[in-house]
Amino acid sequence: MSPFSRFSQYFVEVARTGSLRKAAEVLHVSASAINRQILQAEKTMETPLFERLPTGLKLTSAGEVLFDDIKRWRKEFARTRERFDEMQGLRRGHVSISMIAALSEGLTAQLLADVGREFPYLTFNIRIEESRNISEHVSSAEVDFGLLLDPVEHTGLEVRAFAELPIGIAMPIGHPLAERKALSFSDITDYRHIIPSEPLMVNARAKLLYNRYQLHEAPSIVCNDVRMMRELIRKGAGVGVLSLLDVIPDLHEKRLAFVPLQGHSVKPLTLALCVAPRRQLSRAAQIVIQKVIVMMEKLTLEA
Repeated sequence: MSPFSRFSQYFVEVARTGSLRKAAEVLHVSASAINRQILQAEKTMETPLFERLPTGLKLTSAGEVLFDDIKRWRKEFARTRERFDEMQGLRRGHVSISMIAALSEGLTAQLLADVGREFPYLTFNIRIEESRNISEHVSSAEVDFGLLLDPVEHTGLEVRAFAELPIGIAMPIGHPLAERKALSFSDITDYRHIIPSEPLMVNARAKLLYNRYQLHEAPSIVCNDVRMMRELIRKGAGVGVLSLLDVIPDLHEKRLAFVPLQGHSVKPLTLALCVAPRRQLSRAAQIVIQKVIVMMEKLTLEA
């Protein structure tokens, strides 16, 4: 049960979306019901909370103060709930995680399923985001921890664990190069290429390699989605530059082969588990973090 009023839920969603209609779609209530709550609050507080503009609703100075306070109150109440959970052992608890899309299959999903069976009263909030957004969620303490790639030095992040994952060539099972222990980028010049594009993190690594070996004219398919790249490679459309992390589910199911690239210009991707410095983590979050660290150690061994 939340101690926060219906108005606070409506107010926060309108502030976030800037629209009564969009807030209504998210909250599954009518826009008129939301508007009535906001108008009543403005009357009670004797101050406008939103500017009504042709493009939507924008917070007034008073609205910004209220918005910041509600976010702070929610965080403080979440910590209160965590302390309640500590008092009751792990009969219940909540863990919030922000992670990259590459972890949405395979090992991480299995780990969370196992934790759910071990602690059936734990609840989870899982956000799939780009690494840049994960950094913001972690540093603002919106989540307990984040799993992101190549974290930059950031005063709002503390790296608890990391795994370096090689860049390599993903190819169909039975490909002529599949039995090699390592490859040079020049080894794949005769094959059609599936090239990762932005916003994929591996795009920067691939771009350096294509510039170095001047392979821009090679027959290719450019794609910005790892799942589509993997499917194209499985179907025999070509070979692709990916990280070990991208193909782990396929390797475990023997649906793809992966051979690391060698050379001083090939820099691995770093998967990092990050928390906000000095954040007081609940016992539930600490237990899940320890299990994720063990998973990351296994990834390092596979690399």
